[in-house]
Amino acid sequence: MKIVLIGTAYPMRGGIAQYNSILFKYLSEKNDVKIFSFKRQYPEFLFPGKTQYETGEPAFKISKDKNVISVDSINPFNWFFTAMKIRKEKPDLLIYKYWIPFFALCFFTISFWVKIFSKTKVLFICDNVIPHEKRIGDKLFTKLVFSTVSYFIVQSKTVEKDLIKFNKKNKPYKLSPHPLYNIFGEKIEKTKARKYIEENYNVKFDTEKVILFFGYIRKYKGLMYLIEAMTEILMSNNVKLLIAGEFYDDEKPYKEKIKELKLENNIVLLSDFMPDEKVRYFFSACDCLALPYTDATQSGIVQIAYYYDKPVIVTDVGGLSEVVISEKTGIIINPGNVNDIANAVKRFYGENLEEKFSENIKTEKLKYSWEAFTENIYELTENKSS
Repeated sequence: MKIVLIGTAYPMRGGIAQYNSILFKYLSEKNDVKIFSFKRQYPEFLFPGKTQYETGEPAFKISKDKNVISVDSINPFNWFFTAMKIRKEKPDLLIYKYWIPFFALCFFTISFWVKIFSKTKVLFICDNVIPHEKRIGDKLFTKLVFSTVSYFIVQSKTVEKDLIKFNKKNKPYKLSPHPLYNIFGEKIEKTKARKYIEENYNVKFDTEKVILFFGYIRKYKGLMYLIEAMTEILMSNNVKLLIAGEFYDDEKPYKEKIKELKLENNIVLLSDFMPDEKVRYFFSACDCLALPYTDATQSGIVQIAYYYDKPVIVTDVGGLSEVVISEKTGIIINPGNVNDIANAVKRFYGENLEEKFSENIKTEKLKYSWEAFTENIYELTENKSS
C-alpha cells in the first residue's frame, strides 16, 4: 500500500511530530510511506511556546527523500499546490493526526483535491474531536473536515463518544489506545539519571523521593493544584517535585505560588521544552509521574511513563483512567482536589507502591505496542463498506 502521512515531523518538535515519526517507522515495514510535513505549523504570533522547532537531533529521523517539508497551515494556495504534489504520488491512503480545528480548512482542502477522481482514502487518527480549550467555529470546522474522511481511529472512549456525535454517516472507526513512546532510549539507573540532571541543570536532589510533572504547562493540566498539594505532602514526606516542561500559560502565577508557599527548596522548575535525547533522564530519575489534569482525552505522557515502568498518579478525566489501572499501575483521584493529590502521594510512599506498580506496568504495557496499532489500521482500512 502507498501511504502519505500529513502532519508535523522533524524539524518541527513536540509529541505529535514524535508520534508521526514512530508511525512512519512502523508503517514503512510493510508499505511505501512518505510524509508531507509542515514548513509552517502556526503563525508565530499564535504559538504560545518559545520555538516550533527542535533544538537537537530527533530520536528517530525520517530520511529527506521521505520527508517532504511542504504544508503551510495558513496559506490556501499552498494547500492546493501541496494537494497536487500528493496526487502525483497516487497514494492509496492519507493519514492525518487530528487534534484541533485550526487545521481543519487546510486538511479539508488537501484531502478534497487529492481524493477527487481518485481512489485515495483518508484516515484521521483523532487525539481530540473537540479540543480542551474550545473556540467559536470548532464544531463547524470539524464537521467540514470530517466530510472528507473515510475512516477514524480514536484512542480513548472519551474521544469515541465525541466522534459518534459527529459521525452521522457511520463511517468505519476503531478504538485503538495510544501506543508507547519508545524512541527516547532505554531506562537509566535512577541515581545516574538524577546525577545527570544535577550536573546539567544546576539542581540538587537532597531527597530520595522525587515525583515528576512533565510536558507543556497549560491551565487544564492542573499543575497549580499539584503545587498547592506540596505543602501537605511535605508534612510527612521529604519529596522533591520536578517540573520539566515549557509554559504555554503565563508562568508568573506558578512562580508566585511557589514563592508564596515557600516551596523554592522543594520544587525544581525547569521551564523549557525537553529535547528527545533528554527525556529518558527525567523519567528514569523519578519515582512516579503526576498528571493532575482537570480535562483530558488521553495523554501521550502516560505512554512515556509506561515505557520506563513508572507508576502514574492521575485524575479521573477523559481517557486517563482507561490507561491507568487503579491500584495496579497507579492511583486515580478526583480532578481539582488538592487533598486528593496530597493523599495519593502520601499513600504512594507510605505503602511503598513503586515496586508493585512498576512490576504490573511491565505486563500491562505489552498491549500498547505499535505492531498492534498498525494492525488495527490495516484491519480498518480493508473495510470495504467505506
